[in-house]
Amino acid sequence: MAASDVDVFLNVPYDRYFVDLFLAYTAGLTSLGLFPRATLEIAGGERRLDRTLDLIQHCRYSLHDLSRVEVGPGRSPTPRFNMPFELGLAVACQRVQPNRHTWFVFEAKSRRIERSLSDLSGTDVYVHHGRPSGVFSELTSAFVRSQRQPSVEQMKLVYQGLRQGLPKLMRNAGTKSTFKALVFDDFRVLARALSERIQSNSTIR
Repeated sequence: MAASDVDVFLNVPYDRYFVDLFLAYTAGLTSLGLFPRATLEIAGGERRLDRTLDLIQHCRYSLHDLSRVEVGPGRSPTPRFNMPFELGLAVACQRVQPNRHTWFVFEAKSRRIERSLSDLSGTDVYVHHGRPSGVFSELTSAFVRSQRQPSVEQMKLVYQGLRQGLPKLMRNAGTKSTFKALVFDDFRVLARALSERIQSNSTIR
């Protein structure tokens, strides 16, 4: 499968505490003219590992948020390994085809990754401090686009529009979760429309 030049594999935790950052990543990437992809798109009943690897290989970039390194809540507290595992898949893809995939690591705390994943020593890590504004700022550092380089303020406007529109999208999908395939599809469409409108207004001015 050929890699798309605008597709970005988004490797993040799927839980209610991460909704704001999930929307921030979607708003920021869309504002940059990129297209976020995620395992939310993978249909049930298919071998998930194979489809995840196929999706990463299809994307020109992958973005891995490793801020969720603590043990999860619940009766049987368990660390979450999906994010570092999928980062490992992306690293392998990049090593096999270095000109077709580039990966980025994001975190919430400075220098923590030196303890949580020391194999990445020497890798540039983008630290967002757990805030949408931090995600926007770090995205503009990670992705320098020659044709479309929005401001942090423009990304913020797209994010605010997504926040306002999300409840309706969830009602339309008949779910209370942001992390559903149909909701993801719909707010990517909404993010694109918001981004184009904001970009157009900025150009007119």
